[in-house]
Amino acid sequence: MDDICRMKAEMFKALGHPIRLRVVELVADGEKSVTELVGAIGAEPSNMSRHLSVLKRAGIVSDRKEGLNVYYRLELPCVANFFTCVTDAVKEKLEGSERLLEQLR
Repeated sequence: MDDICRMKAEMFKALGHPIRLRVVELVADGEKSVTELVGAIGAEPSNMSRHLSVLKRAGIVSDRKEGLNVYYRLELPCVANFFTCVTDAVKEKLEGSERLLEQLR
Protein backbone atom coordinates (compact mmCIF):
# COMPACT_ATOMS: atom_id res chain seq x y z
CA MET A 1 0.00 0.00 0.00
CA ASP A 2 2.85 2.43 0.74
CA ASP A 3 4.26 1.89 -2.76
CA ILE A 4 0.87 2.67 -4.30
CA CYS A 5 0.56 5.84 -2.24
CA ARG A 6 4.06 6.86 -3.29
CA MET A 7 3.17 6.33 -6.95
CA LYS A 8 0.04 8.44 -6.54
CA ALA A 9 2.06 11.15 -4.80
CA GLU A 10 4.52 11.19 -7.72
CA MET A 11 1.65 11.80 -10.13
CA PHE A 12 0.35 14.67 -8.01
CA LYS A 13 3.90 16.06 -7.76
CA ALA A 14 4.13 15.97 -11.55
CA LEU A 15 1.03 18.17 -11.68
CA GLY A 16 2.43 20.54 -9.06
CA HIS A 17 3.68 23.30 -11.34
CA PRO A 18 1.65 25.96 -13.23
CA ILE A 19 3.37 25.23 -16.55
CA ARG A 20 2.66 21.52 -16.27
CA LEU A 21 -0.96 22.23 -15.31
CA ARG A 22 -1.34 24.41 -18.39
CA VAL A 23 0.25 21.74 -20.61
CA VAL A 24 -2.29 19.20 -19.38
CA GLU A 25 -5.14 21.64 -20.02
CA LEU A 26 -3.89 22.24 -23.56
CA VAL A 27 -3.37 18.59 -24.49
CA ALA A 28 -6.73 17.66 -22.96
CA ASP A 29 -8.22 19.43 -25.99
CA GLY A 30 -6.14 17.31 -28.37
CA GLU A 31 -2.61 16.48 -29.36
CA LYS A 32 -0.20 19.42 -29.49
CA SER A 33 3.33 19.79 -30.82
CA VAL A 34 6.09 21.08 -28.59
CA THR A 35 6.17 24.21 -30.77
CA GLU A 36 2.45 24.80 -30.15
CA LEU A 37 2.90 24.31 -26.41
CA VAL A 38 5.86 26.68 -26.26
CA GLY A 39 3.88 29.30 -28.20
CA ALA A 40 0.76 28.95 -26.07
CA ILE A 41 2.57 29.02 -22.75
CA GLY A 42 5.51 31.26 -23.55
CA ALA A 43 8.10 29.07 -21.83
CA GLU A 44 11.60 28.56 -23.14
CA PRO A 45 11.90 25.36 -25.22
CA SER A 46 14.46 23.83 -22.83
CA ASN A 47 12.24 24.60 -19.84
CA MET A 48 9.22 23.15 -21.66
CA SER A 49 11.20 20.02 -22.44
CA ARG A 50 11.90 19.46 -18.73
CA HIS A 51 8.24 19.91 -17.81
CA LEU A 52 7.10 17.55 -20.56
CA SER A 53 9.62 14.99 -19.37
CA VAL A 54 8.20 15.12 -15.83
CA LEU A 55 4.65 14.63 -17.13
CA LYS A 56 5.74 11.80 -19.39
CA ARG A 57 7.65 9.97 -16.62
CA ALA A 58 4.54 10.20 -14.45
CA GLY A 59 2.46 8.64 -17.24
CA ILE A 60 0.19 11.66 -17.56
CA VAL A 61 1.14 12.44 -21.16
CA SER A 62 2.69 10.41 -23.97
CA ASP A 63 4.44 11.53 -27.10
CA ARG A 64 5.03 10.55 -30.69
CA LYS A 65 7.57 11.76 -33.21
CA GLU A 66 6.69 12.81 -36.72
CA GLY A 67 9.73 13.94 -38.64
CA LEU A 68 11.40 16.65 -36.59
CA ASN A 69 8.28 17.36 -34.54
CA VAL A 70 7.23 15.76 -31.26
CA TYR A 71 3.54 15.70 -30.37
CA TYR A 72 2.09 15.22 -26.89
CA ARG A 73 -1.30 13.90 -25.89
CA LEU A 74 -3.07 13.29 -22.61
CA GLU A 75 -2.59 9.68 -21.58
CA LEU A 76 -4.97 9.83 -18.58
CA PRO A 77 -8.33 11.36 -19.54
CA CYS A 78 -9.41 11.20 -15.90
CA VAL A 79 -6.92 14.02 -15.18
CA ALA A 80 -9.06 16.35 -17.32
CA ASN A 81 -12.10 15.41 -15.21
CA PHE A 82 -10.11 16.12 -12.05
CA PHE A 83 -9.11 19.53 -13.46
CA THR A 84 -12.78 20.34 -14.08
CA CYS A 85 -13.53 19.53 -10.45
CA VAL A 86 -10.63 21.69 -9.22
CA THR A 87 -11.61 24.58 -11.52
CA ASP A 88 -15.15 24.48 -10.14
CA ALA A 89 -13.78 24.58 -6.59
CA VAL A 90 -11.56 27.58 -7.46
CA LYS A 91 -14.54 29.40 -8.99
CA GLU A 92 -16.59 28.80 -5.83
CA LYS A 93 -13.78 30.10 -3.67
CA LEU A 94 -13.40 33.22 -5.82
CA GLU A 95 -17.14 33.85 -5.78
CA GLY A 96 -17.05 33.65 -1.98
CA SER A 97 -14.20 36.18 -1.97
CA GLU A 98 -16.21 38.53 -4.18
CA ARG A 99 -19.10 38.40 -1.73
CA LEU A 100 -16.74 39.24 1.14
CA LEU A 101 -15.24 42.14 -0.83
CA GLU A 102 -18.72 43.52 -1.53
CA GLN A 103 -19.50 43.43 2.18
CA LEU A 104 -16.37 45.48 2.87
CA ARG A 105 -17.34 48.18 0.35
